[in-house]
Amino acid sequence: MLGKTGDIPDTGTESLHGFLAEVATRHPDRSQIVFLCIGTDRSTGDSFGPLVGSKLVERGWPHVIGTLKQPCDALRVIEAVKQSAEHTVVIAVDACLGKPQSVGRFITAEGPLTPGQATGAKLPAVGHYSIAGVVNASSHKPYMTLQTTSLYAVMQMAEAVAESVDKAWQEAFRTTMVYCE
Repeated sequence: MLGKTGDIPDTGTESLHGFLAEVATRHPDRSQIVFLCIGTDRSTGDSFGPLVGSKLVERGWPHVIGTLKQPCDALRVIEAVKQSAEHTVVIAVDACLGKPQSVGRFITAEGPLTPGQATGAKLPAVGHYSIAGVVNASSHKPYMTLQTTSLYAVMQMAEAVAESVDKAWQEAFRTTMVYCE
């Protein structure tokens, strides 16, 4: 579900890739990574997480929780946190609302994100690393804002994350192979 951005700096796709490259360098073994992609397929703006999850599954990532087929919405987050605990590294992905100039950008962090803040849901913080996609501007009616969010924009953002994930781990793999030779 949605997180709310405060004064956290947001990044574009270049910084997103840099962040993911650092994570991939620290944790190059894809089998130890789980992506916890939070959101629902019933709201355009909040579909960011499940879209990312679906794209990662299509690209062959072995451990993804939260896709369009099986979303990890507010009702499933606690179960998903327990399920993801068996993995070494959890990367949480969620949509958020932010400043108008931040729409289409990403907030990345080493550490968890807290889903549901924008809507007042009381959910646990999740992830060793986190990526929040700023899908629309904050408003006093967050549910309405999510319903009027551009699906095209959310899909473009999800593709950018999936592409950056793949590139980061491919680069980490190549670097690891060079050191092994």
